[in-house]
Amino acid sequence: MPDLLPLAIDNLLSPIILFFALGFAAALLRSDLSVPEALAKAMALYLMLAIGFKGGVELSKQGLDWTIAALLLTGAALSFVIPLIAFALLRSFTRLGQADAAAVAAHYGSISVVTFVAGTEFLTLMGVGFEGYMVAVMAIMETPAIVTGIWLAWRGMNGGAGNRSRAERRALIDRDLMREIFLNGSVVLLIGAFVIGWITGPRGFETIAPFVDAPFKGVLCLFLLDMGLVAATRLRGATELTPGLLMFGIAMPVIGASLGLAAGWALGLGMGEMALFALLAGSASYIAVPASMRLAVPEASPGIYLTLSLAITFPFNLTLGIPLYFSAAAALSSVP
Repeated sequence: MPDLLPLAIDNLLSPIILFFALGFAAALLRSDLSVPEALAKAMALYLMLAIGFKGGVELSKQGLDWTIAALLLTGAALSFVIPLIAFALLRSFTRLGQADAAAVAAHYGSISVVTFVAGTEFLTLMGVGFEGYMVAVMAIMETPAIVTGIWLAWRGMNGGAGNRSRAERRALIDRDLMREIFLNGSVVLLIGAFVIGWITGPRGFETIAPFVDAPFKGVLCLFLLDMGLVAATRLRGATELTPGLLMFGIAMPVIGASLGLAAGWALGLGMGEMALFALLAGSASYIAVPASMRLAVPEASPGIYLTLSLAITFPFNLTLGIPLYFSAAAALSSVP
C-alpha cells in the first residue's frame, strides 16, 4: 500500500483543496467574501456538462461491454443498499427519529459530483488513468438511494404501509416528487452531456475543447471556493449535530467506500476505476437528495441531513478520504 501521509499532503496542497480551505476559513472568520448564487449555479452546470461530455467521448473510444454493464448494475445496487446500512447505524447509535434517519441515509447512498471531480483531479495529479465510463456509473448512482430513503421513511410512518390512506400514499409519490427524482437537473445534464459526447466522439470533442477542457480546472477552483464558504457557514450554524452524528459523518463514508472497494476488486477494475468507485460509494449528496427529501419527507430536518453531508462528510472526503481510498485501491489492485 502506498504511504498514505505523502498522498494526503499532495492532496491537501493541490489548488482545488487550497481554494476550498480558503473559502472555509473566510466563512469561519466572517469575511464578506461571497460568490453570487447565479454564478455558483452556472459553474455547477458547466462542471456537470464538461464531466458528462468528456466521459461520453471516452466511452465512444472504448465501446460498451459486459464489464461496464456489470459495473453499472453494481453501482445501482450499492446506491439502493448503502442507505439501509446507514439507516440501521443511525437508529442503533443515535437518537434520530425515523424520518430524520431515513433522510440522512438517502444522502449517503447517493453521490457527490464535486467529490468525484476532485477525485479525478487527484488521480491526474498522481499520473493514474481511469476510464470515462465512470461518469455513467456516477450518474446511475444518484437516484436509487432516494427511492430507498423514501421507502424507509414511509415504512415507519403511522406504523407502516398498511395504516396509510390511499391519499397519503398518492401524496408520497405525486408528480412533483417523481419529477424531482427522475428529472433532477443534475441527472438530466450529466446523462444528456454523456450521451452527446458518446454520439459525437473525439471529433465532437475537438470542436468544443476550448470550452469543456481548458477552463475546467479554473472553474473547479472557483466553485470549490464557494463550496468552502457554504460548508463553513453550515457548520457554524449547526445546532442539531450530536457527537454521535459527527462520528457517523466520518465513519459512514469509510464504510461505503469499503463496499465500493470490495465490489470494484471483485469486478476486476483497474486502480483508477476502483478508487473512483470507492469514492462514489463513500460520498454523500448535497444537491439532488436534499431537494427530494424536502418534498417526500418534509418532517425531516435539513439542519441535520444537509449539514452532515455538506459540512462534515464533504470536507472529510475532499481532504482525507480521496488519498485514503486511492491508497486502498492501489493495494487491492496488486492482489491477485
